Amino acid sequence: MYRSHNCGELNAASIGQEVKLSGWVQKIRDKGFMVWVDLRDRYGITQLIFDEERSSKELMEKAQKLGREFVIQISGKVIERESKNTNIPTGEIEVLVDEVNILNTSLTPPFTIEDETDGGEDLRMKYRYLDIRRNPVKNKLKFRHKVGMEVRNYLSNQDFIEVETPYLIKSTPEGARDFVVPSRMNEGQFYALPQSPQTFKQLLMVGGMDKYFQIVKCFRDEDLRADRQPEFTQIDCEMAFVEQEDILNIFEGLTRHLLKEINDVEVEKFPRMTYAEAMKKYGNDKPDIRFGMEFAELNELAKNKGFNVFDQQELVVGIAVPGAASFTRKEIDKLISWVKRPQVGANGLVWAKYNEDGTLKSSVDKFYAEEDLKTWAEATNAKPGDLILVMAGDANKTRTQLSALRMHLGNELGLRKANEFAPLWVVDFPLLEWDEETKRFHAMHHPFTSPKKEDFALLETKPGEVRANAYDLVLNGNEIGGGSIRIHDKETQAKMFDYLGFTPEEAKAQFGFLMDAFQYGAPPHGGLAFGFDRLVAILGGQESIRDFIAFPKNNNGRDVMIDAPAKLDEAQLKELHLQVK
Repeated sequence: MYRSHNCGELNAASIGQEVKLSGWVQKIRDKGFMVWVDLRDRYGITQLIFDEERSSKELMEKAQKLGREFVIQISGKVIERESKNTNIPTGEIEVLVDEVNILNTSLTPPFTIEDETDGGEDLRMKYRYLDIRRNPVKNKLKFRHKVGMEVRNYLSNQDFIEVETPYLIKSTPEGARDFVVPSRMNEGQFYALPQSPQTFKQLLMVGGMDKYFQIVKCFRDEDLRADRQPEFTQIDCEMAFVEQEDILNIFEGLTRHLLKEINDVEVEKFPRMTYAEAMKKYGNDKPDIRFGMEFAELNELAKNKGFNVFDQQELVVGIAVPGAASFTRKEIDKLISWVKRPQVGANGLVWAKYNEDGTLKSSVDKFYAEEDLKTWAEATNAKPGDLILVMAGDANKTRTQLSALRMHLGNELGLRKANEFAPLWVVDFPLLEWDEETKRFHAMHHPFTSPKKEDFALLETKPGEVRANAYDLVLNGNEIGGGSIRIHDKETQAKMFDYLGFTPEEAKAQFGFLMDAFQYGAPPHGGLAFGFDRLVAILGGQESIRDFIAFPKNNNGRDVMIDAPAKLDEAQLKELHLQVK
Protein backbone atom coordinates (compact mmCIF):
# COMPACT_ATOMS: atom_id res chain seq x y z
CA MET A 1 0.00 0.00 0.00
CA TYR A 2 1.62 3.22 -1.15
CA ARG A 3 -0.65 5.46 0.93
CA SER A 4 -3.26 5.34 3.65
CA HIS A 5 -4.42 8.88 2.93
CA ASN A 6 -4.03 11.46 0.19
CA CYS A 7 -2.24 14.77 0.67
CA GLY A 8 -5.42 16.81 0.99
CA GLU A 9 -7.44 15.01 3.65
CA LEU A 10 -5.50 15.07 6.94
CA ASN A 11 -6.64 17.66 9.49
CA ALA A 12 -6.77 18.29 13.25
CA ALA A 13 -8.97 15.24 13.74
CA SER A 14 -6.11 13.10 12.35
CA ILE A 15 -3.60 14.10 15.04
CA GLY A 16 -1.98 11.03 16.57
CA GLN A 17 -2.63 8.76 13.58
CA GLU A 18 0.12 6.76 11.89
CA VAL A 19 -0.15 7.40 8.14
CA LYS A 20 1.45 6.66 4.79
CA LEU A 21 1.55 9.30 2.08
CA SER A 22 2.89 9.33 -1.47
CA GLY A 23 3.39 12.22 -3.88
CA TRP A 24 5.75 14.76 -5.38
CA VAL A 25 8.14 17.04 -3.48
CA GLN A 26 6.81 20.59 -3.96
CA LYS A 27 9.24 22.52 -1.76
CA ILE A 28 12.08 21.83 0.68
CA ARG A 29 13.11 24.13 3.53
CA ASP A 30 16.34 22.90 5.13
CA LYS A 31 17.41 24.54 8.40
CA GLY A 32 20.10 21.93 9.05
CA PHE A 33 18.66 20.68 12.32
CA MET A 34 15.16 20.55 10.82
CA VAL A 35 13.83 19.91 7.30
CA TRP A 36 10.32 20.71 6.09
CA VAL A 37 8.98 19.19 2.88
CA ASP A 38 5.74 20.08 1.14
CA LEU A 39 4.37 16.84 -0.34
CA ARG A 40 1.87 17.26 -3.18
CA ASP A 41 -0.58 15.01 -4.99
CA ARG A 42 -3.79 15.67 -6.93
CA TYR A 43 -5.74 16.28 -3.73
CA GLY A 44 -3.56 18.85 -1.98
CA ILE A 45 -0.37 19.49 -0.01
CA THR A 46 0.74 18.08 3.35
CA GLN A 47 3.74 19.44 5.22
CA LEU A 48 6.29 16.85 6.36
CA ILE A 49 8.83 17.47 9.11
CA PHE A 50 12.20 15.81 9.75
CA ASP A 51 13.71 16.76 13.14
CA GLU A 52 17.22 15.74 14.24
CA GLU A 53 16.01 15.44 17.84
CA ARG A 54 13.33 12.93 16.83
CA SER A 55 14.72 11.52 13.56
CA SER A 56 17.73 9.30 12.95
CA LYS A 57 20.88 10.69 11.33
CA GLU A 58 20.31 8.44 8.31
CA LEU A 59 16.75 9.77 7.87
CA MET A 60 17.95 13.40 8.13
CA GLU A 61 20.61 12.78 5.47
CA LYS A 62 18.02 11.20 3.20
CA ALA A 63 15.67 14.16 3.66
CA GLN A 64 18.45 16.62 2.80
CA LYS A 65 19.08 14.80 -0.49
CA LEU A 66 15.49 15.16 -1.72
CA GLY A 67 14.91 17.38 -4.74
CA ARG A 68 11.95 19.18 -6.30
CA GLU A 69 9.50 16.82 -8.01
CA PHE A 70 11.06 13.68 -6.51
CA VAL A 71 8.37 11.02 -6.09
CA ILE A 72 8.46 9.74 -2.51
CA GLN A 73 6.55 7.59 -0.06
CA ILE A 74 6.66 8.39 3.64
CA SER A 75 5.27 6.97 6.82
CA GLY A 76 4.96 8.91 10.03
CA LYS A 77 2.74 10.34 12.72
CA VAL A 78 0.33 13.25 12.34
CA ILE A 79 1.18 16.02 14.81
CA GLU A 80 -0.11 19.51 15.47
CA ARG A 81 1.62 22.17 13.43
CA GLU A 82 3.15 25.02 15.41
CA SER A 83 2.87 27.64 12.65
CA LYS A 84 -0.54 26.97 11.17
CA ASN A 85 -1.54 27.76 7.57
CA THR A 86 -5.21 28.67 7.33
CA ASN A 87 -5.05 28.84 3.51
CA ILE A 88 -5.01 25.07 2.99
CA PRO A 89 -7.20 22.27 4.45
CA THR A 90 -4.15 20.49 5.95
CA GLY A 91 -2.71 23.67 7.48
CA GLU A 92 -3.31 22.66 11.12
CA ILE A 93 -1.14 19.55 10.98
CA GLU A 94 2.14 18.14 9.73
CA VAL A 95 3.54 14.63 9.56
CA LEU A 96 6.61 13.75 11.63
CA VAL A 97 8.33 11.35 9.24
CA ASP A 98 9.88 8.14 10.54
CA GLU A 99 10.54 6.52 7.14
CA VAL A 100 11.02 7.87 3.59
CA ASN A 101 11.27 5.85 0.40
CA ILE A 102 12.36 7.54 -2.84
CA LEU A 103 10.16 6.02 -5.54
CA ASN A 104 11.69 8.10 -8.33
CA THR A 105 14.10 10.99 -8.72
CA SER A 106 13.47 13.98 -10.97
CA LEU A 107 15.47 16.37 -13.08
CA THR A 108 15.08 20.00 -12.10
CA PRO A 109 11.85 20.99 -13.89
CA PRO A 110 12.16 23.65 -16.62
CA PHE A 111 9.67 25.90 -14.80
CA THR A 112 8.31 26.12 -11.26
CA ILE A 113 5.41 23.77 -10.58
CA GLU A 114 3.38 26.36 -8.70
CA ASP A 115 0.19 28.35 -9.24
CA GLU A 116 2.28 31.36 -10.32
CA THR A 117 4.91 29.90 -12.61
CA ASP A 118 7.90 31.37 -14.42
CA GLY A 119 7.25 29.24 -17.51
CA GLY A 120 6.01 30.80 -20.75
CA GLU A 121 3.16 29.22 -22.73
CA ASP A 122 5.39 27.55 -25.36
CA LEU A 123 7.60 25.98 -22.68
CA ARG A 124 4.63 24.76 -20.68
CA MET A 125 3.05 23.28 -23.84
CA LYS A 126 6.26 21.32 -24.49
CA TYR A 127 6.20 19.94 -20.95
CA ARG A 128 2.44 19.70 -20.63
CA TYR A 129 2.66 16.68 -18.32
CA LEU A 130 4.44 18.94 -15.82
CA ASP A 131 2.03 21.83 -16.38
CA ILE A 132 -0.87 19.53 -15.47
CA ARG A 133 0.62 19.19 -11.97
CA ARG A 134 -0.08 22.90 -11.41
CA ASN A 135 -3.39 23.74 -9.73
CA PRO A 136 -4.65 26.18 -12.41
CA VAL A 137 -4.45 23.47 -15.10
CA LYS A 138 -5.38 20.53 -12.90
CA ASN A 139 -8.45 22.35 -11.60
CA LYS A 140 -9.60 23.20 -15.12
CA LEU A 141 -9.43 19.52 -16.09
CA LYS A 142 -11.40 18.62 -12.95
CA PHE A 143 -13.90 21.35 -13.87
CA ARG A 144 -14.26 19.87 -17.37
CA HIS A 145 -14.96 16.45 -15.83
CA LYS A 146 -17.64 17.96 -13.58
CA VAL A 147 -19.39 19.63 -16.53
CA GLY A 148 -19.26 16.38 -18.50
CA MET A 149 -20.83 14.44 -15.64
CA GLU A 150 -23.65 16.98 -15.30
CA VAL A 151 -24.32 16.78 -19.04
CA ARG A 152 -24.54 12.99 -18.89
CA ASN A 153 -26.77 13.07 -15.83
CA TYR A 154 -29.19 15.59 -17.33
CA LEU A 155 -29.49 13.90 -20.74
CA SER A 156 -29.76 10.42 -19.23
CA ASN A 157 -32.59 11.66 -17.01
CA GLN A 158 -34.30 12.94 -20.16
CA ASP A 159 -34.18 9.40 -21.66
CA PHE A 160 -31.30 10.07 -24.06
CA ILE A 161 -29.14 7.06 -24.93
CA GLU A 162 -25.38 7.50 -25.37
CA VAL A 163 -24.26 5.78 -28.58
CA GLU A 164 -20.74 5.75 -30.04
CA THR A 165 -20.34 6.39 -33.76
CA PRO A 166 -17.31 5.60 -35.97
CA TYR A 167 -14.20 7.74 -36.31
CA LEU A 168 -13.15 6.23 -39.64
CA ILE A 169 -15.81 7.37 -42.08
CA LYS A 170 -16.33 8.61 -45.62
CA SER A 171 -15.30 12.13 -46.66
CA THR A 172 -18.42 14.30 -47.05
CA PRO A 173 -18.61 18.05 -47.69
CA GLU A 174 -19.68 19.69 -44.42
CA GLY A 175 -18.07 23.12 -44.61
CA ALA A 176 -14.44 22.50 -43.59
CA ARG A 177 -11.57 20.38 -44.84
CA ASP A 178 -11.49 16.77 -43.73
CA PHE A 179 -8.54 15.04 -42.12
CA VAL A 180 -8.00 11.95 -44.27
CA VAL A 181 -6.61 8.54 -43.31
CA PRO A 182 -5.16 6.19 -45.96
CA SER A 183 -6.40 2.60 -45.96
CA ARG A 184 -3.64 -0.03 -46.17
CA MET A 185 -6.07 -2.79 -47.11
CA ASN A 186 -7.86 -0.77 -49.80
CA GLU A 187 -5.19 0.65 -52.07
CA GLY A 188 -5.74 4.25 -53.16
CA GLN A 189 -8.75 4.73 -50.89
CA PHE A 190 -9.09 6.90 -47.79
CA TYR A 191 -11.16 7.25 -44.68
CA ALA A 192 -11.98 10.70 -43.30
CA LEU A 193 -12.17 11.68 -39.65
CA PRO A 194 -15.66 13.03 -38.88
CA GLN A 195 -16.27 16.78 -38.77
CA SER A 196 -19.33 15.73 -36.78
CA PRO A 197 -21.40 12.53 -36.49
CA GLN A 198 -24.12 14.23 -38.57
CA THR A 199 -25.19 11.43 -40.90
CA PHE A 200 -24.77 8.73 -38.25
CA LYS A 201 -27.05 10.45 -35.78
CA GLN A 202 -29.66 10.81 -38.50
CA LEU A 203 -29.30 7.09 -39.23
CA LEU A 204 -29.78 6.39 -35.52
CA MET A 205 -33.12 8.19 -35.77
CA VAL A 206 -34.04 6.00 -38.75
CA GLY A 207 -33.00 3.10 -36.51
CA GLY A 208 -35.57 4.11 -33.89
CA MET A 209 -33.20 5.24 -31.09
CA ASP A 210 -35.48 8.29 -30.60
CA LYS A 211 -33.10 10.27 -28.33
CA TYR A 212 -29.36 9.98 -28.86
CA PHE A 213 -26.32 11.78 -27.46
CA GLN A 214 -22.59 11.36 -27.22
CA ILE A 215 -19.70 13.48 -25.98
CA VAL A 216 -17.57 12.94 -29.04
CA LYS A 217 -14.33 13.99 -30.73
CA CYS A 218 -14.69 15.82 -34.06
CA PHE A 219 -11.99 16.86 -36.51
CA ARG A 220 -11.69 19.83 -38.90
CA ASP A 221 -8.60 20.80 -40.86
CA GLU A 222 -9.00 24.57 -40.65
CA ASP A 223 -7.05 27.61 -39.47
CA LEU A 224 -6.79 27.86 -35.71
CA ARG A 225 -7.32 30.53 -33.05
CA ALA A 226 -7.69 30.70 -29.27
CA ASP A 227 -11.09 28.97 -29.23
CA ARG A 228 -10.49 26.46 -32.03
CA GLN A 229 -8.49 23.22 -32.19
CA PRO A 230 -8.10 20.72 -35.06
CA GLU A 231 -9.70 18.11 -32.81
CA PHE A 232 -12.48 19.26 -30.54
CA THR A 233 -15.33 17.81 -28.50
CA GLN A 234 -19.07 18.11 -29.09
CA ILE A 235 -22.09 17.22 -27.04
CA ASP A 236 -23.89 15.74 -30.03
CA CYS A 237 -27.64 15.17 -29.75
CA GLU A 238 -30.53 14.11 -31.96
CA MET A 239 -34.25 13.52 -31.33
CA ALA A 240 -37.06 11.98 -33.36
CA PHE A 241 -40.67 13.16 -33.69
CA VAL A 242 -39.81 16.70 -32.64
CA GLU A 243 -40.22 20.24 -33.90
CA GLN A 244 -37.93 23.17 -33.29
CA GLU A 245 -39.73 24.20 -30.10
CA ASP A 246 -39.19 20.77 -28.51
CA ILE A 247 -35.45 20.95 -29.11
CA LEU A 248 -35.10 24.51 -27.83
CA ASN A 249 -36.94 23.60 -24.63
CA ILE A 250 -34.79 20.52 -23.93
CA PHE A 251 -31.50 22.34 -24.41
CA GLU A 252 -32.60 25.44 -22.57
CA GLY A 253 -33.15 22.98 -19.75
CA LEU A 254 -29.64 21.55 -20.11
CA THR A 255 -28.05 25.00 -20.16
CA ARG A 256 -30.11 26.13 -17.17
CA HIS A 257 -29.11 22.95 -15.32
CA LEU A 258 -25.40 23.50 -16.01
CA LEU A 259 -25.48 27.16 -14.96
CA LYS A 260 -27.19 26.20 -11.69
CA GLU A 261 -25.11 23.12 -10.85
CA ILE A 262 -21.74 24.45 -12.01
CA ASN A 263 -21.97 28.20 -11.34
CA ASP A 264 -24.89 28.43 -8.90
CA VAL A 265 -26.53 30.91 -11.28
CA GLU A 266 -30.22 30.85 -12.10
CA VAL A 267 -31.21 32.11 -15.55
CA GLU A 268 -34.90 32.09 -16.36
CA LYS A 269 -35.07 34.01 -19.63
CA PHE A 270 -33.63 32.70 -22.88
CA PRO A 271 -34.60 35.49 -25.28
CA ARG A 272 -34.96 34.74 -28.98
CA MET A 273 -33.79 36.81 -31.89
CA THR A 274 -33.92 36.20 -35.62
CA TYR A 275 -30.71 36.06 -37.60
CA ALA A 276 -31.80 39.18 -39.52
CA GLU A 277 -32.43 41.07 -36.27
CA ALA A 278 -29.07 39.99 -34.79
CA MET A 279 -27.20 41.17 -37.87
CA LYS A 280 -29.06 44.49 -37.93
CA LYS A 281 -28.70 45.23 -34.20
CA TYR A 282 -25.27 43.78 -33.47
CA GLY A 283 -23.54 42.99 -36.77
CA ASN A 284 -23.04 39.29 -36.02
CA ASP A 285 -25.08 36.16 -35.41
CA LYS A 286 -23.73 35.55 -31.89
CA PRO A 287 -24.19 38.87 -30.06
CA ASP A 288 -23.17 39.41 -26.48
CA ILE A 289 -26.34 40.88 -24.94
CA ARG A 290 -24.81 41.51 -21.50
CA PHE A 291 -24.34 45.12 -22.59
CA GLY A 292 -26.05 47.55 -24.97
CA MET A 293 -24.47 49.54 -27.80
CA GLU A 294 -27.07 48.39 -30.30
CA PHE A 295 -26.53 49.55 -33.88
CA ALA A 296 -28.51 52.48 -35.27
CA GLU A 297 -28.73 52.91 -39.03
CA LEU A 298 -28.12 56.58 -39.87
CA ASN A 299 -28.52 56.70 -43.66
CA GLU A 300 -31.50 59.06 -43.58
CA LEU A 301 -29.86 61.29 -40.94
CA ALA A 302 -26.27 61.41 -42.17
CA LYS A 303 -26.42 61.26 -45.98
CA ASN A 304 -26.88 64.17 -48.41
CA LYS A 305 -25.18 66.69 -46.15
CA GLY A 306 -22.15 67.18 -48.40
CA PHE A 307 -19.96 64.65 -46.58
CA ASN A 308 -18.84 62.36 -49.40
CA VAL A 309 -17.48 59.70 -47.02
CA PHE A 310 -21.11 58.98 -46.02
CA ASP A 311 -22.94 60.02 -49.19
CA GLN A 312 -21.20 57.45 -51.40
CA GLN A 313 -21.61 54.45 -49.08
CA GLU A 314 -24.31 51.78 -48.85
CA LEU A 315 -24.65 51.97 -45.06
CA VAL A 316 -23.96 54.54 -42.35
CA VAL A 317 -24.29 52.97 -38.91
CA GLY A 318 -23.39 54.00 -35.35
CA ILE A 319 -23.33 53.04 -31.69
CA ALA A 320 -23.38 55.00 -28.43
CA VAL A 321 -20.59 54.09 -25.99
CA PRO A 322 -21.81 54.74 -22.43
CA GLY A 323 -19.75 57.23 -20.41
CA ALA A 324 -17.09 57.56 -23.11
CA ALA A 325 -17.53 61.29 -23.89
CA SER A 326 -14.63 61.73 -21.46
CA PHE A 327 -12.27 59.91 -23.87
CA THR A 328 -9.31 62.07 -24.82
CA ARG A 329 -8.40 62.72 -28.43
CA LYS A 330 -5.49 60.32 -27.95
CA GLU A 331 -7.86 57.57 -26.79
CA ILE A 332 -10.18 58.16 -29.77
CA ASP A 333 -7.22 58.12 -32.18
CA LYS A 334 -6.23 54.80 -30.65
CA LEU A 335 -9.70 53.41 -31.48
CA ILE A 336 -9.39 54.72 -35.04
CA SER A 337 -6.04 52.94 -35.41
CA TRP A 338 -7.60 49.79 -33.96
CA VAL A 339 -10.37 49.62 -36.59
CA LYS A 340 -7.87 50.31 -39.38
CA ARG A 341 -5.86 47.19 -38.50
CA PRO A 342 -5.92 44.50 -41.24
CA GLN A 343 -7.87 42.21 -38.89
CA VAL A 344 -10.77 44.71 -38.92
CA GLY A 345 -10.10 46.52 -42.20
CA ALA A 346 -12.13 49.71 -41.73
CA ASN A 347 -11.18 52.96 -43.47
CA GLY A 348 -11.86 55.09 -40.43
CA LEU A 349 -14.24 56.20 -37.73
CA VAL A 350 -16.37 59.31 -37.21
CA TRP A 351 -17.05 60.38 -33.62
CA ALA A 352 -19.39 62.73 -31.79
CA LYS A 353 -19.18 63.57 -28.08
CA TYR A 354 -22.47 64.12 -26.26
CA ASN A 355 -21.12 66.27 -23.44
CA GLU A 356 -22.55 66.27 -19.91
CA ASP A 357 -23.86 69.83 -20.48
CA GLY A 358 -25.95 68.60 -23.42
CA THR A 359 -23.76 70.06 -26.19
CA LEU A 360 -22.39 67.92 -29.02
CA LYS A 361 -18.95 68.11 -30.58
CA SER A 362 -17.84 65.89 -33.49
CA SER A 363 -15.02 65.18 -35.89
CA VAL A 364 -17.33 66.30 -38.75
CA ASP A 365 -18.63 69.62 -37.39
CA LYS A 366 -17.81 71.15 -40.78
CA PHE A 367 -20.66 69.17 -42.36
CA TYR A 368 -23.13 68.65 -39.52
CA ALA A 369 -24.81 71.19 -37.26
CA GLU A 370 -25.46 70.40 -33.61
CA GLU A 371 -29.13 69.78 -34.45
CA ASP A 372 -28.01 67.07 -36.92
CA LEU A 373 -25.85 65.45 -34.26
CA LYS A 374 -28.80 65.43 -31.86
CA THR A 375 -30.71 63.25 -34.32
CA TRP A 376 -27.74 60.82 -34.24
CA ALA A 377 -27.94 60.82 -30.43
CA GLU A 378 -31.67 60.05 -30.51
CA ALA A 379 -31.19 57.23 -33.03
CA THR A 380 -28.35 55.60 -31.05
CA ASN A 381 -30.06 56.20 -27.65
CA ALA A 382 -27.05 58.23 -26.56
CA LYS A 383 -27.25 60.10 -23.25
CA PRO A 384 -25.17 63.06 -22.04
CA GLY A 385 -21.71 61.69 -21.26
CA ASP A 386 -21.77 59.13 -24.11
CA LEU A 387 -19.59 58.90 -27.20
CA ILE A 388 -21.19 58.21 -30.61
CA LEU A 389 -19.04 56.23 -33.05
CA VAL A 390 -20.06 55.97 -36.71
CA MET A 391 -18.79 53.81 -39.58
CA ALA A 392 -19.78 53.68 -43.27
CA GLY A 393 -19.25 51.38 -46.22
CA ASP A 394 -20.56 48.15 -47.75
CA ALA A 395 -23.44 47.02 -45.52
CA ASN A 396 -22.29 43.53 -44.56
CA LYS A 397 -18.64 44.46 -44.22
CA THR A 398 -19.36 47.58 -42.16
CA ARG A 399 -21.65 45.74 -39.76
CA THR A 400 -18.90 43.15 -39.20
CA GLN A 401 -16.34 45.90 -38.54
CA LEU A 402 -18.59 47.79 -36.12
CA SER A 403 -19.38 44.51 -34.36
CA ALA A 404 -15.66 43.95 -33.80
CA LEU A 405 -15.35 47.47 -32.38
CA ARG A 406 -18.37 46.94 -30.11
CA MET A 407 -16.87 43.75 -28.66
CA HIS A 408 -13.47 45.45 -28.25
CA LEU A 409 -15.08 48.30 -26.32
CA GLY A 410 -17.08 45.80 -24.24
CA ASN A 411 -13.79 44.23 -23.14
CA GLU A 412 -11.98 47.54 -22.63
CA LEU A 413 -14.79 49.03 -20.54
CA GLY A 414 -15.24 45.91 -18.40
CA LEU A 415 -18.76 45.26 -19.67
CA ARG A 416 -18.15 41.57 -20.42
CA LYS A 417 -18.08 40.15 -16.89
CA ALA A 418 -17.11 36.48 -16.63
CA ASN A 419 -19.52 35.86 -13.74
CA GLU A 420 -22.56 37.16 -15.65
CA PHE A 421 -24.36 34.85 -18.08
CA ALA A 422 -26.73 35.93 -20.84
CA PRO A 423 -28.02 33.12 -23.09
CA LEU A 424 -29.76 33.86 -26.37
CA TRP A 425 -31.36 31.79 -29.12
CA VAL A 426 -30.71 33.02 -32.65
CA VAL A 427 -33.26 31.51 -35.06
CA ASP A 428 -34.40 31.70 -38.69
CA PHE A 429 -30.97 31.52 -40.29
CA PRO A 430 -30.73 31.72 -44.09
CA LEU A 431 -30.81 28.25 -45.60
CA LEU A 432 -28.24 29.17 -48.26
CA GLU A 433 -25.41 31.65 -48.65
CA TRP A 434 -23.85 32.88 -51.89
CA ASP A 435 -20.18 32.12 -52.55
CA GLU A 436 -18.55 34.68 -54.82
CA GLU A 437 -15.66 32.36 -55.60
CA THR A 438 -17.73 29.44 -56.90
CA LYS A 439 -20.63 31.66 -58.05
CA ARG A 440 -23.25 29.43 -56.46
CA PHE A 441 -25.17 28.90 -53.25
CA HIS A 442 -23.83 26.77 -50.41
CA ALA A 443 -25.64 25.44 -47.34
CA MET A 444 -25.09 27.86 -44.47
CA HIS A 445 -25.17 24.95 -42.00
CA HIS A 446 -25.13 21.63 -43.90
CA PRO A 447 -27.08 19.98 -46.74
CA PHE A 448 -29.45 18.14 -44.37
CA THR A 449 -31.06 21.28 -42.86
CA SER A 450 -34.72 21.62 -43.72
CA PRO A 451 -36.12 24.87 -45.12
CA LYS A 452 -39.11 26.47 -43.45
CA LYS A 453 -42.27 25.12 -45.08
CA GLU A 454 -43.60 28.58 -45.86
CA ASP A 455 -40.37 29.48 -47.70
CA PHE A 456 -40.01 26.30 -49.73
CA ALA A 457 -41.50 27.84 -52.92
CA LEU A 458 -38.82 30.56 -52.83
CA LEU A 459 -36.12 28.00 -53.60
CA GLU A 460 -37.04 28.32 -57.28
CA THR A 461 -37.18 32.13 -57.46
CA LYS A 462 -35.34 33.72 -54.47
CA PRO A 463 -33.11 31.04 -52.92
CA GLY A 464 -31.16 33.60 -50.88
CA GLU A 465 -34.34 34.55 -48.99
CA VAL A 466 -35.22 31.02 -47.86
CA ARG A 467 -35.05 30.63 -44.10
CA ALA A 468 -33.88 27.42 -42.46
CA ASN A 469 -35.27 25.49 -39.52
CA ALA A 470 -31.93 26.24 -37.89
CA TYR A 471 -31.01 27.73 -34.52
CA ASP A 472 -27.91 28.62 -32.51
CA LEU A 473 -27.58 28.93 -28.75
CA VAL A 474 -25.36 31.89 -27.86
CA LEU A 475 -23.85 32.49 -24.43
CA ASN A 476 -21.96 35.70 -23.64
CA GLY A 477 -21.16 36.42 -27.26
CA ASN A 478 -20.06 32.88 -28.10
CA GLU A 479 -21.94 30.29 -30.10
CA ILE A 480 -22.04 27.32 -27.75
CA GLY A 481 -24.46 25.17 -29.72
CA GLY A 482 -26.26 24.94 -33.01
CA GLY A 483 -28.58 22.64 -34.86
CA SER A 484 -31.59 22.28 -37.08
CA ILE A 485 -34.65 20.28 -37.97
CA ARG A 486 -33.45 17.84 -40.65
CA ILE A 487 -34.85 16.85 -43.99
CA HIS A 488 -36.30 13.37 -43.50
CA ASP A 489 -37.61 12.37 -46.93
CA LYS A 490 -35.66 11.36 -50.02
CA GLU A 491 -37.43 13.68 -52.46
CA THR A 492 -36.78 16.87 -50.48
CA GLN A 493 -33.19 15.82 -49.81
CA ALA A 494 -32.65 15.16 -53.53
CA LYS A 495 -34.01 18.65 -54.33
CA MET A 496 -31.67 20.19 -51.77
CA PHE A 497 -28.66 18.47 -53.31
CA ASP A 498 -29.80 19.77 -56.69
CA TYR A 499 -30.04 23.37 -55.42
CA LEU A 500 -26.55 23.02 -53.93
CA GLY A 501 -25.11 22.03 -57.30
CA PHE A 502 -24.75 18.27 -56.82
CA THR A 503 -25.52 16.11 -59.84
CA PRO A 504 -27.68 13.05 -59.02
CA GLU A 505 -24.56 10.90 -59.51
CA GLU A 506 -22.50 13.04 -57.10
CA ALA A 507 -25.28 13.02 -54.51
CA LYS A 508 -25.57 9.24 -54.72
CA ALA A 509 -21.79 8.76 -54.48
CA GLN A 510 -21.52 11.02 -51.43
CA PHE A 511 -24.77 10.37 -49.60
CA GLY A 512 -26.41 7.34 -51.22
CA PHE A 513 -26.44 5.47 -47.90
CA LEU A 514 -28.51 8.24 -46.27
CA MET A 515 -30.89 8.56 -49.23
CA ASP A 516 -31.41 4.80 -49.18
CA ALA A 517 -32.14 4.87 -45.45
CA PHE A 518 -34.81 7.54 -45.96
CA GLN A 519 -36.77 5.05 -48.06
CA TYR A 520 -37.36 2.87 -44.99
CA GLY A 521 -39.55 5.11 -42.86
CA ALA A 522 -37.36 7.93 -41.57
CA PRO A 523 -39.15 9.85 -38.77
CA PRO A 524 -39.19 13.66 -38.55
CA HIS A 525 -36.07 14.50 -36.55
CA GLY A 526 -33.70 17.25 -35.53
CA GLY A 527 -30.92 17.96 -33.13
CA LEU A 528 -28.27 20.19 -31.75
CA ALA A 529 -24.55 19.98 -30.99
CA PHE A 530 -22.84 21.95 -28.23
CA GLY A 531 -19.18 22.87 -28.54
CA PHE A 532 -18.13 21.19 -25.31
CA ASP A 533 -14.67 22.80 -25.04
CA ARG A 534 -16.09 26.30 -25.53
CA LEU A 535 -19.02 25.66 -23.17
CA VAL A 536 -16.64 24.49 -20.43
CA ALA A 537 -14.37 27.51 -20.92
CA ILE A 538 -17.25 30.00 -20.68
CA LEU A 539 -18.69 28.31 -17.59
CA GLY A 540 -15.16 28.49 -16.20
CA GLY A 541 -14.98 32.23 -16.87
CA GLN A 542 -12.44 32.01 -19.71
CA GLU A 543 -12.47 32.86 -23.44
CA SER A 544 -9.74 30.41 -24.48
CA ILE A 545 -10.43 26.67 -24.54
CA ARG A 546 -6.78 25.57 -24.44
CA ASP A 547 -6.28 25.15 -20.69
CA PHE A 548 -9.45 23.05 -20.44
CA ILE A 549 -7.93 20.45 -22.82
CA ALA A 550 -5.41 17.99 -21.41
CA PHE A 551 -3.06 17.99 -24.39
CA PRO A 552 -3.92 20.88 -26.75
CA LYS A 553 -2.32 21.82 -30.06
CA ASN A 554 -0.66 25.19 -30.67
CA ASN A 555 -1.84 27.79 -33.21
CA ASN A 556 -0.10 25.89 -36.01
CA GLY A 557 -1.96 22.69 -35.16
CA ARG A 558 1.18 21.09 -33.71
CA ASP A 559 1.56 19.07 -30.54
CA VAL A 560 4.98 20.36 -29.50
CA MET A 561 5.16 17.85 -26.66
CA ILE A 562 5.15 14.73 -28.86
CA ASP A 563 6.26 16.62 -32.01
CA ALA A 564 3.23 15.84 -34.17
CA PRO A 565 2.42 15.86 -37.03
CA ALA A 566 5.56 14.07 -38.18
CA LYS A 567 6.89 12.44 -41.33
CA LEU A 568 6.33 8.75 -42.05
CA ASP A 569 9.25 6.55 -42.96
CA GLU A 570 9.52 5.08 -46.45
CA ALA A 571 8.38 1.62 -45.34
CA GLN A 572 5.12 3.00 -43.94
CA LEU A 573 4.51 5.13 -47.02
CA LYS A 574 5.07 2.12 -49.28
CA GLU A 575 2.71 -0.03 -47.21
CA LEU A 576 0.03 2.67 -47.51
CA HIS A 577 0.63 3.08 -51.26
CA LEU A 578 1.61 6.74 -50.76
CA GLN A 579 4.30 8.95 -52.22
CA VAL A 580 5.22 12.37 -50.81
CA LYS A 581 6.04 14.97 -53.45
